[in-house]
Parts: sequence; C-alpha cells; structure tokens
Amino acid sequence: MKIVILDGATIDPGLSWAPLQALGQLEVYPRTPADLVVQRIGDAEAVFISKVSMNQEVLDNCPHLKFIGVMATGYNNIDLEACRRLNIALCNIPAYSTDAVAQHTFALILEICSQVALHDQSVKAGDWARSEDFAYWKAPIRLLKGKSLGIVGYGNIGKKVAEIASAFGMTINVYSQNQEAAVTSDILSLHCPATDSNAGFVNKEFISRMKDGAILINTARGVLLNEGDVAEALQSGKLAAAGMDVLSKEPADPANPLIPLPNCFITPHMCWSPEEMRQIIIDGCAANLQSFLKGETLNRVDCQ
Repeated sequence: MKIVILDGATIDPGLSWAPLQALGQLEVYPRTPADLVVQRIGDAEAVFISKVSMNQEVLDNCPHLKFIGVMATGYNNIDLEACRRLNIALCNIPAYSTDAVAQHTFALILEICSQVALHDQSVKAGDWARSEDFAYWKAPIRLLKGKSLGIVGYGNIGKKVAEIASAFGMTINVYSQNQEAAVTSDILSLHCPATDSNAGFVNKEFISRMKDGAILINTARGVLLNEGDVAEALQSGKLAAAGMDVLSKEPADPANPLIPLPNCFITPHMCWSPEEMRQIIIDGCAANLQSFLKGETLNRVDCQ
C-alpha cells in the first residue's frame, strides 16, 4: 500500500514514522500547498493530513484513494459528503490532547496571574539589583484561590480544566449548567468546538455580560471570538487580560488587533504539541490504518 503524509512538519520533530512505515510504502512531505495536493497523493491509497484541505475537487481527482487519516481530532477541512459518495474511509485521533490543552490553559492563566515572564525580564535587566527592597512587583499578582472559573464546553478538556482549577481552590461555573454564573466569573475559559452557530459568539454583547476586569482564555478555536470586539474590551479595561493559543487566521495575520496588546498573551497553537501527545498521534494513525486494512472501524468518522 502506498501511504502519503502531506503535512507532517508539526507532528514529527524528534519522532519517527516507523509505525506507519511498517504498513506500506510511505512518503512524507513536511508541507503541501493546495496546488500540489492531488499530484502528491498520486496513486496512493491512504493519505494522512493535519490542516491540508481535502475538498470535493481534490477527492474527485484521487481515484485510488481509499483512506484518509486526520492527524488531529477535528476534520472540518475534509468534505464528508464527497467521502461518502466516493466510499473513502475517514478516521481521526479523538481526545488525544486533553491533558496537554488543560495544562496549557493553566500556563496562560498562571502567566497572566503571576506575571513570571515580566518579572524574569525585570530581574535580568538589573531591576532587582537596583531595588531598595527585597521584593517588588511590576504588575498586579492575582491569587487563584477563591476566584471563579467559567468553563464554556464541558467535554474531556473542560472537565480536566475544572479538576485542575479545583486543586487551586477555585469555584467552577459550567456554562451549560448555569450561563449567568459562567459568564460573570473572574476567569472565562473556552473549550467548545467551533460550529456555524457559535462563530464569533464572544462579541461586544457577550463581553458586556462579563464581569468587569475578567480574564478571557481561549485554547479552543480562534473563530469563537469576534477579535475586534475582544481587542476593544482589552484596551478599555472591560477585560483585564486574555490568553490565546488560537487565532481566527493561522499562521497569524500581522494585522490581527490582538497581537500588539500588552495584556493579551498569545502562543502559536501549540497547546496540543508535547512530544508525548505527538507520539500518540503517530501511534494512533498507524492503529487506525491497520484497523481499516483488517476491515474494522477504529476511530472511523461516520461518513457512510
């Protein structure tokens, strides 16, 4: 079997594709532009992708293709109807990143509340050596104990975030159980999937219902935010700070209004990426393809 990986660059640093190499003739491309997708798939029967688009035109021009493996949980970049019509199996890697995303959520929360990077830079710039006192702080330090955390999206990741928050002594408000309590929490963290109905739902009206000086965290999907409205709220002080691992356009648009704001902390969609998680992806891809070859349906997306 010929197997092609079209965008392996974010998955394989420091790791090996050996589990997939054991299943067939493997070709790996770090990245694939849209105009080369069909050419690189060629006569392959199985293809693995992360963010490459597999639309109807692509699928119609790959007659040998029998299997698509998504090296992630989401598969909104694949035309499901075309997969059904062409009898192409589609598999994903469900719930692999729960611990990593929850950890990164709190990395953002703790950076905002404890300001570690700011004070590290200050010490290294000589501010502590010049200080008249044994301690100082250049920004407010916030204690998590006793604060409330609103969670929008209470699946595996949301529940793990709640577990960690409880260990800090925080009060948990789940949006699906009590919208008002969640929206008016000290910190609001998004963990819901992006859908047509919730795109941009964190907008001016939604933010107006939030507690003055609240903190917004988004490790879900950038399109959940109206980024202009969030930027305005950060500039006005309605929101004290925000932490983002995702933006509406990725890689980031330099014109994104959130990027220059000093109270918006942004990381480059990396919350899923510890080596342990990426190894789960590689092993999961091999397990999914092996299951397909046996006529089984491990992690099969229902596209029949």
